[in-house]
Amino acid sequence: MPFVLYLLGLAVFAQATSEFMLSGLGPDIAHDLGVSIPTAGWLTSAFALGMIAGAPAIAVLGARWPRRRTLLVTLSVFLAVHVVGALTTSFTVLLITRVLAALANAGFLAVALATATSLVRPDAKGRATSVLLGGTTLACIVGVPAGALLGSALGWRSAFWAVAIISLPALAAILRSVPARGSGPVTMRLGIRPRLVVLLLLGAFVNGATFCSFTYLAPIVTDVTGLGVGWVPLVLALFGLGSFAGVTVAGRYADRGDHLLVLVASGILLLGWCAFALTAAHVVPTVVLAFLQGGLSFAVGSTLIAYALYAGAESPVLTGGLATAALNVGAAAGPVLGGLAIGAVGFRGPLWVSAALVGTALCVAAGSVRLVDREGPG
Repeated sequence: MPFVLYLLGLAVFAQATSEFMLSGLGPDIAHDLGVSIPTAGWLTSAFALGMIAGAPAIAVLGARWPRRRTLLVTLSVFLAVHVVGALTTSFTVLLITRVLAALANAGFLAVALATATSLVRPDAKGRATSVLLGGTTLACIVGVPAGALLGSALGWRSAFWAVAIISLPALAAILRSVPARGSGPVTMRLGIRPRLVVLLLLGAFVNGATFCSFTYLAPIVTDVTGLGVGWVPLVLALFGLGSFAGVTVAGRYADRGDHLLVLVASGILLLGWCAFALTAAHVVPTVVLAFLQGGLSFAVGSTLIAYALYAGAESPVLTGGLATAALNVGAAAGPVLGGLAIGAVGFRGPLWVSAALVGTALCVAAGSVRLVDREGPG
């Protein structure tokens, strides 16, 4: 893989850290800016909505630009608004910067996916995709805990400064290594592509299942498994390590177009969520399944996105935007559904919802198997 892909992955790492780190910084932000904790929660919602709306919109607006220019503009905006966020004393200004950061993040990821697949062989889209999405998994393992530690030691603003600083090497790499003119097709006319729609829908369901349970893993560990709060970082880290391993392995298999393997992995993922829900009161299954479910979730999800990029190869920027939006629809909807399940059946609820979402994805895939099976590498 070209080294520039790993630096693009570093930018994705910074952006994913920014997206998730507020879960540990919210109370400090609320106290410093004089708002309630629920009001501070708007910062997370604003980012999620910006990602969903921004990915296809920025992809369309920037499709006629050279990809290097679009990457530079979106990453520069992302960096700049974090500097503003680190300096502001106004919650309103901070809220606006979160929306702008999400729009820039969404546009960057959409174009980065297209750029990554254009810098490798036509049959290596899966591996290129795994490098970028690996940045998201590393954010779960390293970025979010580090942001929380940095925030507790030096204040929440230091985490914003850190995200801006981490983005700088990627800016330099884009200037040096991404071609000034985009390569590959630039058409925005995808038309009605049932295969692509199905793959994006499956990606949204699987990602929804992933973040439904990941969001509430801490109370599952403490209230269901009965472990102390000191175990929470360990279990979260195991989930993150599993997700990184899953993305890495999936990158090697996604390019083979073995849809049967994906269906089998999805079936195991479904069984895993059911097993997790049934055995969450026991320590060993909880620890083991946190790692396994993280790995399977991201392996299946990243493979589906790679297949979508193959399916929409004639318009990679727009397809990248739609893929980014699909992932974030799942990431936004999953925690909401999990929260409703907690209110109805307790903290095992998100695990059952994750199982239901993966089961729904399998039903959709089974009903559309002819459409999906016709799409693959090359």
